[in-house]
Amino acid sequence: MTPQAATPAYRRLSVEQRRSQLLESALALFAHRAPEDVSLDDVAEAAGVSRPLVYRYFPGGKQQLYEAALTSAAEALRLCFDEPREGPTVPRLGRALDRYLAFVDEHDTGFSALLQGGSVVETSRTTAIVDGVRRDAAEHLYRHLGVDEPGPRLRMTVRMWIAAVEASSLIWLDEDKRPPRDELRDWLVEQFTAVLVVTAGRDPQTAAVVAALAGDERD
Repeated sequence: MTPQAATPAYRRLSVEQRRSQLLESALALFAHRAPEDVSLDDVAEAAGVSRPLVYRYFPGGKQQLYEAALTSAAEALRLCFDEPREGPTVPRLGRALDRYLAFVDEHDTGFSALLQGGSVVETSRTTAIVDGVRRDAAEHLYRHLGVDEPGPRLRMTVRMWIAAVEASSLIWLDEDKRPPRDELRDWLVEQFTAVLVVTAGRDPQTAAVVAALAGDERD
């Protein structure tokens, strides 16, 4: 008789380790497929576990799993903007964008499904998660610009630029990641300084920010 292949031993993980494993498997699937195209069976297979085990950790089903995965992705994006306030401001912004665009690159076609909405599983909670990332990104930018209480024109300028970064990222994916990522980063940085200069013509607070950025470059 031909001996049967040994059945792989069940890997015992802690509750937190197992939950992290399931989230990582879900994120890997959502990174390349829209959430509505991913089933709990797909997640279970990717994680090498049973469907009941997935339900044990996410009794709310796919909606709960999607929201948890989205929260995990949002935390990763928040870390992209967590740049130490050391050295000139513009290079700091470039380093933050490097990390952001690396995240977009890694998650590829699933970036839209993960962070931009448009999914059948989108809810007010998922929208709030994404909006939270945008607010955090804006707060990081204000701190890097040395502004504690941004006025309405500066707030609008920063929020418009963040929206432009998101839109550019999606277009970049549609264009087969062209131009190269470092060129996109540099262009987005230039866009930011350009819109600040335009706003500075109408807003003294932004004019002071632009003057400080120019001083950074001279130092």
